[in-house]
Amino acid sequence: MPRSVQLEETRNIGIMAHIDAGKTTTTERILFYTGVNYKIGEVHDGAATMDWMQQEQERGITITSAATTCSWRDHRINIIDTPGHVDFTIEVERSLRVLDGAIAVFCGVGGVEPQSETVWRQADKYHVPRVAFVNKMDRMGADFHNVVSMIEDRLGARPLPLQLPIGAEDAFSGVIDLVERKALYWDEDTLGASLRENEIPAELIEDAELAREQMVERLADFDDEVMARYLDGEEVPVADLRRAIRRGTLALDLVPVLCGSAFKNKGVQPLLDAVVDYLPAPTDVPPVMGTAVPVRATGKGRRKAQAKEGGEELIPREADDQAPFAALVFKIQSDRHAGSLAYLRVYSGTARTGESLLNASTGKKERVGRFLQMHANKRQEIEEVHAGDIVAAIGLKNVVTGHTLCSPKSPILLESLEFPEPVISIAIEPKTTADMDKLSQSLERLAVEDPSFKVSTDAETGQMIISGMGELHLEIIVDRLLREFGVDANVGRPQVAYKETISAKATGTGEYIKQTGGAGEYAVVKVEVEPGETGSGFEFENATRGGVIPPEFVAAVEQGCRDALESGHLGGYPVVDVKIRLVDGAAHETDSSERAFQIAGAMAANDALRNASPVLLEPIMDVEVVTPEEFRGAIQGDLNGRRGQIKGIEMRGTAQVIQAEVPLSEMFGYVSSVRSMTQGRANYTMQFSHYAPVPENVAKAIVAPY
Repeated sequence: MPRSVQLEETRNIGIMAHIDAGKTTTTERILFYTGVNYKIGEVHDGAATMDWMQQEQERGITITSAATTCSWRDHRINIIDTPGHVDFTIEVERSLRVLDGAIAVFCGVGGVEPQSETVWRQADKYHVPRVAFVNKMDRMGADFHNVVSMIEDRLGARPLPLQLPIGAEDAFSGVIDLVERKALYWDEDTLGASLRENEIPAELIEDAELAREQMVERLADFDDEVMARYLDGEEVPVADLRRAIRRGTLALDLVPVLCGSAFKNKGVQPLLDAVVDYLPAPTDVPPVMGTAVPVRATGKGRRKAQAKEGGEELIPREADDQAPFAALVFKIQSDRHAGSLAYLRVYSGTARTGESLLNASTGKKERVGRFLQMHANKRQEIEEVHAGDIVAAIGLKNVVTGHTLCSPKSPILLESLEFPEPVISIAIEPKTTADMDKLSQSLERLAVEDPSFKVSTDAETGQMIISGMGELHLEIIVDRLLREFGVDANVGRPQVAYKETISAKATGTGEYIKQTGGAGEYAVVKVEVEPGETGSGFEFENATRGGVIPPEFVAAVEQGCRDALESGHLGGYPVVDVKIRLVDGAAHETDSSERAFQIAGAMAANDALRNASPVLLEPIMDVEVVTPEEFRGAIQGDLNGRRGQIKGIEMRGTAQVIQAEVPLSEMFGYVSSVRSMTQGRANYTMQFSHYAPVPENVAKAIVAPY
C-alpha cells in the first residue's frame, strides 16, 4: 500500500520543556488548529487530550510521553508530548532518541529553568535540531529578550529571533514576523483559529528593522547567496532567508526563536510553519547506524541472529521504504484491553500487520498482531507502516524498551538506550497476603514499562523494595498499582540510594583452600585497591607475572571482585569508583577451579576494601526555589538547616531565585515545608546532581543499624 504522505513531508518532533512551561497547552492548540480536535482541552480542567492518565489530570502535569499525529500544510507531523518533571526524565530521554527535531518551550517569565537545561543537554546528546517557543508572553514579568539571552548564556546555543512580541504581559496582542516584515494578530472569537496580517506598528518599526538586520547578518554565515546580497546592501528574498534558517537549524548552529501565548491562542500557527520550514524530515538526518548481526544455521535449519562480539561492524540504514525493515522499540505501555503496546520508530523499510519480524536483541522472531496509529490513549488500526513512522504494535510478546525489530533476511542491531540509576527506594507489601503474587506481577509489568523503575528484594529482611527517580515517581507507581492493577499496598518511608567508596590504598588476601581428601578446592589471591576517578565505576587490572595464576582463572577473580563490590562494609551499599589490581596468588595443578578463584577474589577484595578507609556517599540534588522577596531569608535558613549549600541568588521577573545543593535525604517532605513558609507562594524544582561524601557524624547515624 503506497504511503499517503511522502517521507520528505514527514516531521517527527517532540515538545520538551521545564515543568509548567506550557508544553501540553501548546500541543492542545496544535491539535485544535490542525483539525485533530474539535475543541481545546485545558490542563487545569483535567481535560487535556495528551494528559490522559488519571494521575496527570489530577495533578495537572505530564507523567508519560504521549504520541499523536496531525497534518499541516500537507505535511504529516508526528508529535510526542514529553513530561517536564525531573522524576520522569527517562520519558524525555527515550523520546529524543527516536525523534528528528524538537520544539523547546520556555516560559516568558522563568526563561531557562533547571529542567529546561536537562532536556536541552539530552537533545544535544542525540543531535536533535530545535525550534524555541517563548510561551506565556501574556504573563506578568514576561520578557522575550531576557529569555533569548538566557538561551544563549545558559545553554550555549545561538538563538535566532524570527519574531518580536507586540506588547508584553496583559498588553501582549500579537507578534512581528521579521522574515516577512509583517504583524500578526489572532481573532479571539475563533479561539485564535483565524489570524490577520497588518503593517508593523509605527512605534515598533525601528526595533523590527534592527532585529531583522541582525537576523540577516547572522544568516549570512550559512548561505553564500545571503552573504553576497547582504554585503552588496541588497534586499534578501524571503525564500533565501528561509533556506539559510533551515540550513543553520539542521546543522545545530542556530535555534530559531518564536514567541506567543498558547493559553491565549496566540502564536501557534507560525510555530507549526516553523516546524514544516525548519525542522528536519527523516531524509534530512544522518542514516541510523546499527551493528551487523550475522545469521547462522542452528538446529534443524532454523536461523538465529546473534550480535557479533568484539570489533562490531557498523552499517547505516537509510530512511527509505525500499531498504530492509528496521525499527527501535522506545517505549512499552501496559494497556488494560490490549495487554502491552510497543511503541516503534520505523527507521527504514515497510512492514504489514501479521508479518513476522526478527528481534535482533534476542535472536527470536516476533509476529505483529496489529499496527496502531496513536492519538494519546486513542488509536486507529493501520495495515502497513513505513520508514519515518512512529506507531504502536500489539502482539509482540518478548520485547522491552531498546530492542530492535528488523527484517529476518537483513538483520541489524540498533543502538539501545541508556537509563539512569534510581536514587530513592521504599519498601512495599500488599495489604493482604493473598495479593502477594498479584503485587509481584503488577510491579514486573510496571518495571518493563518504565526502565528507570526497579524492583528488588532485601536479602536480609526479605522485603520487596521499589526504587525510582524521586518521591513523585514512586507515589505515581503506588497510585497506579491501586487504580490500574487493583492492588492496595502498604509502603515504608523513603530510603536514599547511598553508595560507598574508598579513600586510601590497601592490600588484601583471600585464601580458599579445602583439601581433605578427594577433589579439593585451592585458590590464593592477593589484590591492591585504590580510589578511582569520580564516575569511573570499577576498574580491574591483572598485574601478576610469571603465570602465578593461570590466565583462565583471571576472569573468575575479576568476577569475585565485582561480587564483593555489590555490598560495602559501612552500610551494605554498593562500592563505586574503585581500582582493583591483581598482584599475586597461587594455584594448584588439580584442585584449582574457576569457582575457587571467584570466591578467593571476593575474599581478597573484601579484605582490602575493609582496610582502605571506606567512605559513605549520598546523592546531592540541585534545588532551585522561586520565591517572593519577603520569604527569601526563611527559605535560605531552612536550606542551610538541611545541610544545603547556597550556590546563587538572582532576580527572575519579580521573584527571587535561590539555587542550592542539598542532600536528597534532607529533602523528603520539602513541598509541605516550602508551602507553609511562604503561604503557598513559592515553588521549587529538584534534580540529581552528583554523589558526595556524607559528613562523619551523619554517616554514623546512617550505618548504626549495621
